[in-house]
Amino acid sequence: MITEFTPLTSALGGMMVGLAATLLMALHGRIFGATGIVGGLLRPGDRNDWMMRAALLAGMVAAPTLLLVLTGKMPQIQVPVSTPAILIGGVVVGVGVFFGGGCTSGHGICGNARFSRRSIAATLTFMAGAFLSVFVMRHLIGA
Repeated sequence: MITEFTPLTSALGGMMVGLAATLLMALHGRIFGATGIVGGLLRPGDRNDWMMRAALLAGMVAAPTLLLVLTGKMPQIQVPVSTPAILIGGVVVGVGVFFGGGCTSGHGICGNARFSRRSIAATLTFMAGAFLSVFVMRHLIGA
């Protein structure tokens, strides 16, 4: 499997996520956890809270359209695994989010920035899992 090294676009994307997390915390006192934001859309509650969550999700969805307007082309998305593998991965991630009390954006960006021991442990755990998964897929299974 060939992967591309894209330091400029990766750095820009990281800065945009960091800015969004900083603004959400500064303006609303909220942690930027993507799964919590999306999950909150499914629960009835405060209308203003729901609107904020919907706006964040709309921004995530609108970003590729903005790239199209600026560059004239959509980002290329390649998914080198089967649909069953994606579904199994989604379930595994969902279970991890549930038992880990948050996702990579909540723990990895916001929690680590606050020096949360729980977030540091969660980040180390999912990074170790990612390294192990890549090693197994590339070197043991050969996918």
